[in-house]
Amino acid sequence: MIRKLSYIESKETNPYRNLAVEEYLLLHCAEDECILYLWQNANTVVIGRNQNIWKECIVNKLEDEKGYPVRRQSGGGAVYHDLGNLNFTFLVRKENYDVDRQLEVILTAVRKLGINAKKSGRNDILIDEHKFSGNAFYKQGEYCYHHGTLMVDVNLGELSRYLTVSKEKLQAKGVDSVRSRVVNLKSYAPGLTIDQLKEKLRASFEEVYGLKARILEVSELDKEEIRERTEKFSSWDWIYGRTLAFQYELSKRFVWGQITLQFQVKNGKVRDVNVFSDSMKPEFIEQLRGYLKNIRYDKHAICVELGLYWSSDKEEERMMADIIEWIKTEDL
Repeated sequence: MIRKLSYIESKETNPYRNLAVEEYLLLHCAEDECILYLWQNANTVVIGRNQNIWKECIVNKLEDEKGYPVRRQSGGGAVYHDLGNLNFTFLVRKENYDVDRQLEVILTAVRKLGINAKKSGRNDILIDEHKFSGNAFYKQGEYCYHHGTLMVDVNLGELSRYLTVSKEKLQAKGVDSVRSRVVNLKSYAPGLTIDQLKEKLRASFEEVYGLKARILEVSELDKEEIRERTEKFSSWDWIYGRTLAFQYELSKRFVWGQITLQFQVKNGKVRDVNVFSDSMKPEFIEQLRGYLKNIRYDKHAICVELGLYWSSDKEEERMMADIIEWIKTEDL
């Protein structure tokens, strides 16, 4: 049971430091506590944990224009952040993790602005079928977080300049472009500011949980630990990930997301493999690599190996069944 609410805002706009603070809060969240963390990133493309940044973002253009390429802990797809966007994170222990309740904080805050929004699927919030908030999820042992974006006054032109969304993904969503899918809250609440939205979020946080929130400051957190975590999130290895000189690549979009397999093959055996995906199940995607290494590069052998997978998570079981059926149809 949640007995304590904590509210914290970051005054930084450096995405690596903001992610470091997020991870720090995750691992220092008390058993009976829920933390709401609000933060902003300047000129940033954030990709999901298992994505290939070179395929999701025009990296050279972003870096030439002093932008930040960033990889987050959670799964899901690539998003653009500027100072017209407000990010939120709910951090709790596993027994208190409740996505519906957490999303109710967001919906209540938006209703306080006179805007009627609704959830769509598991990870989007819409107004009139246009998306203004995307959500993603992460767990590490008993620690969990749910974070997302709130588009207040994002420069939609910059969004479409840096992101390279596949036509296949857009077709799956029944739209023609990135810009046509999204909307700013300011379009429905003219004059809305980030500070006003923060006030509504804090009020709705206390309302939904029925508790008064204590105010935390980033300056109260362990500076050395924040510094170390900032170094991790800003490192080349974390952002760009492992590269592989692969000979074969397979790619497929499912209802749960895109997946790409890159195989390095020698003497008919898979020596190494990369797995990229915008799935909301990052741990599942990371497990695939272990199943695919050191087996024959043959669809029967691959399907047999993947067939050994078992999970108590029925969604992951269905995802694996989809992958096996797909591999069966490929010409390997």
